[in-house]
Amino acid sequence: MNIIDLFAGCGGMSLGFEMAGFNIPLAVEKDEWASETYKKNHPGTKVITQDITGLTDLSDLIPGNVSIDGIIGGPPCQGFSLSGNRDKNDPRNSLFMEFVRFVKHYAPTFFVMENVTGILSMKTKDNRLVQDIIREEFSSAGYELDTYILNAAEYGVPQSRIRVFFIGLKKGIDYDKEKLIPPITHPEGKQVTIKDAIMDLPQIGSGEGSEKQQYACPAQNAYQKWARKGSRTVYNHIAMKHTGRLIERFSHIGYGQSVADVDREFQQRERGNAGKISSKVYSQNNMRPFPDKPSPTVPASFQSNFVHPYLNRNYTAREGARLQSFPDSYIFCGKRTTMSWEKNLSQYQQIGNAVPPLLAYAIAKNISDYLS
Repeated sequence: MNIIDLFAGCGGMSLGFEMAGFNIPLAVEKDEWASETYKKNHPGTKVITQDITGLTDLSDLIPGNVSIDGIIGGPPCQGFSLSGNRDKNDPRNSLFMEFVRFVKHYAPTFFVMENVTGILSMKTKDNRLVQDIIREEFSSAGYELDTYILNAAEYGVPQSRIRVFFIGLKKGIDYDKEKLIPPITHPEGKQVTIKDAIMDLPQIGSGEGSEKQQYACPAQNAYQKWARKGSRTVYNHIAMKHTGRLIERFSHIGYGQSVADVDREFQQRERGNAGKISSKVYSQNNMRPFPDKPSPTVPASFQSNFVHPYLNRNYTAREGARLQSFPDSYIFCGKRTTMSWEKNLSQYQQIGNAVPPLLAYAIAKNISDYLS
């Protein structure tokens, strides 16, 4: 089956669907570095690198003899200004409507739209639930849909990451919500842990590593063997260079603790005044997670959110990719990190923004089985 990936990012959702046997003739992603990553890892896909709102003629995007069976993607939930004083929480004023536009044009058998769970409680200025409007828009386009709240850790991803998926089927196809829920493969107690996921990677210290490295030891478990399939080299595994003061601070952070928990003498100093303790301490910064559990949610800012469970440094991009269930053969392009004024998505941001491929695979395989 052929699918289109909109707001494709670096391609996590596409990878999961490809693993389930889907073909992806077209993807749309406006960020240049994320698009570069997508192209490198999906060479058979036509990738359009531009703002989706500028794609006015959808008939010219793919050959006329290619039928589209599904559309997937995760449109940003925040609105954008069209004209006048619009309600930014109304999805009709947001990029969500671009997703609807593609669905109306290509009339696929199904669609899968991913978002944060907060979208389920969002309301418009006139107190209407956003999810009700989403249902109405897709219903008017000829689709029945429902919402599915899924935790990636229950599908083999070494990360507790809860997201909502809107799964729609063209009206006329029997819609059985229970059967459209992907079967859980990793119940609590059998989930992949951080230690399972990353401890075979080279154990490098602050400022160490190179763009291409050899594995330091054989794979130790099934997840590591899966992650290494098709790869003899470790890419994107370079540790950020930390100051001695920061490394010392990290050494005093225990499991489940963050920079907010260290003794006063090791706390963060004000910028430009090393003698004064900073008044800005964020409990979600530099947290050392428990190695024998799945990781907490890996966000776009994960380069500063976590400290390695055993080493006194932040995660590398590759370690974040392992926690998101990207295989080692998936190579990330662009800068590792960016400054606030740089517009493109860094490797860390691309990884943290992605839909975990193994979660996408579970959804894709279940849809394939259901439709067949």
